[in-house]
Amino acid sequence: MKKFLVVANTNKDENLKVAGKVREYLSGHGGTAYIVENAEHIPEQGDYECAIVLGGDGTMLRASRHLAGQSIPMIGMNLGTVGFMAEMEPSDMEKVLDRLMQDDYRIEERMNLSGTIYHQNSVIMESTALNDICISRAGYPRIICLKIYVNGELLDIYEADGVVIATPTGSTAYSLSAGGPIVSPKANLILITPVAPHSLTSKCVVCSAEDEIEVEIVRKRKSRQEEALATFDGEEYTELEPSDKIRIRKSEHATKLIRIEERGFYEILRSKLTR
Repeated sequence: MKKFLVVANTNKDENLKVAGKVREYLSGHGGTAYIVENAEHIPEQGDYECAIVLGGDGTMLRASRHLAGQSIPMIGMNLGTVGFMAEMEPSDMEKVLDRLMQDDYRIEERMNLSGTIYHQNSVIMESTALNDICISRAGYPRIICLKIYVNGELLDIYEADGVVIATPTGSTAYSLSAGGPIVSPKANLILITPVAPHSLTSKCVVCSAEDEIEVEIVRKRKSRQEEALATFDGEEYTELEPSDKIRIRKSEHATKLIRIEERGFYEILRSKLTR
């Protein structure tokens, strides 16, 4: 490949110094690079074969959402902290860019979630997530009440701070901190993990990737409207009221991650989580 989109993060790459070095190296070795400042500026269509994302996992997640439907693979350079999804560090730049231009790489496909939010039976928001879709309390430090359905069948009623619906990729993110299991990104499943449940028995539930999950906001106190938020990969969000519902299923679009190194998931897991 020779045509690249460089997705910068102006909070982590001051004056686009790293982005400029990437473009300079590619241009000097027969490639072309178009830089966008932040993932929000990724064009809906473009003449490029790969997106090089500069930042941490948050930047990768934003880029994935804006690239959804374009079938463009992406590779990350870690300018953040943990950087689970990033394939290279700044010190690896020249070696990795050479491999890309020589077509010496492999591609991993990661499943995404698609979420549709309904208010009084009308759609008010639709989006996708590579890591997770979360429904959480907002404002008051009080638990919220959530009915969880799987394929139309009531699974449980959570009184909790919220619930995380996660992909295998997202199992090492918010779902993990809420007590969910670590899952190989090659798995094909959906995790339902309650956050701080007011219960001795509520546990993470593992569903098939083909299942449809519905979360309904339940009024808990007659004196006020419940305040809850639905967030997609910790970024896009909308406020929820009692009786609002969000339906979640596997997205028809997958995120394509470019891999250069031969390190396996469990080696990466061990190195990232034992720092």
